Amino acid sequence: MMSFVRKDANPNPIVDTVFAVAMYAMLDKQENGDLVTDATIGSLFDEDGNFVAFHSVFDHYDALDHRIKGAYAASFLGNPDFCRDVYNWVTQGTELSLAHSVIATPGGSGAISSAITSFLDKGETIILPDIGWSSYELMATQYNINFTHYQMFDGDRFNLASVKEALVSSMNTQGRAVLVVNDPCHNPTGYSLTMEEWEELVRILNEVSARGPIILIDDIAYIDYAYDGAHSRAYMNTFNQFSDNVMAVIAFSCSKALTSYGLRCGAAVILAQKQEAVREAEIVFEKTARAIWSNIPNAAMANFSWVVNENRDAYLAEKQQYIDLLKQRSSLFLKEAEACGLPLYPYKEGFFITIKVDPAKTEAIHEALMRDHIYTVTMPGGIRVAVCSLPLRKTSGLAERILQIINTVE
Repeated sequence: MMSFVRKDANPNPIVDTVFAVAMYAMLDKQENGDLVTDATIGSLFDEDGNFVAFHSVFDHYDALDHRIKGAYAASFLGNPDFCRDVYNWVTQGTELSLAHSVIATPGGSGAISSAITSFLDKGETIILPDIGWSSYELMATQYNINFTHYQMFDGDRFNLASVKEALVSSMNTQGRAVLVVNDPCHNPTGYSLTMEEWEELVRILNEVSARGPIILIDDIAYIDYAYDGAHSRAYMNTFNQFSDNVMAVIAFSCSKALTSYGLRCGAAVILAQKQEAVREAEIVFEKTARAIWSNIPNAAMANFSWVVNENRDAYLAEKQQYIDLLKQRSSLFLKEAEACGLPLYPYKEGFFITIKVDPAKTEAIHEALMRDHIYTVTMPGGIRVAVCSLPLRKTSGLAERILQIINTVE
């Protein structure tokens, strides 16, 4: 057959393991009901198994004037009040002194994708965690950008030596480096870097950047569910120590923060020492916005600003209920995993916990779990359990059940 697509397009069909397994779980629940344990989708569910959409967010959204919902945004960069409020929200509690700009994007995904395509040319390479969200790789390859991995962990610590090695290699081959860090509340392990690890990471960025520009993409999709919310942004103060050759792009997600996954609203927060560098990046991001999505939903931006200003206390109180529930679920799973000897990657907070498994057995273990009506998501070297969607009664005993199944796989 004659091909109609561009010559360098990847012709292989997209395989989204999360949604595929979630569909299997849904079909199994239709047949077997409460026998099924569904730990697939990274969205909040309550103890009755219902999807959570915050009243403090959507009651006001439902009441918005139709003209607000139907109108264009003020600019391709996003509404000015939204951009201001995102910056204040993302950096609250910090003393950042860097030049900055905020660009509205379709969710955190849009911010990450824009950053990848704005800072790398075709054939260049982005540095990703070896355990991480698979869409990072898809975003890169869709634009014919290569990727390499750093090892996330050295024991129970963030592997800074591996990050430095990857940065130096990138600098040697292409004279620049783009690094993705998903922190805090890493997907899929639930790890968060310590302040000391962030300080050392910034020191490494500055050292290597003496040879060329480095862009740090910090994916903070789950930051608003950090267990110590008051100090969840404190690590950003280390960014003040950036050299002139280091830039950060913080990818913020209204999808996670506001339980508004389908509204597709987020932002890229660009930070650097020099305003000229920030402005240069802003221009490229704005052109990307115009060329690909044009406008972010006006009502989603308006509603975010109302929530974080006019309804802040009610929103924080409602969100805290689910942070407390996440703590209960994760604590129970961790306690039982330790008791039975189920090996886990280091978890601190967030939506997910990942079980360490032999990479050669991952698929076999995953299939064995599904045969026992347990639905999880495979990751490189692990099995992800979404405690965000697991009621406590389904969490109880799950670690031991999973270990028993793992032990049956040859």
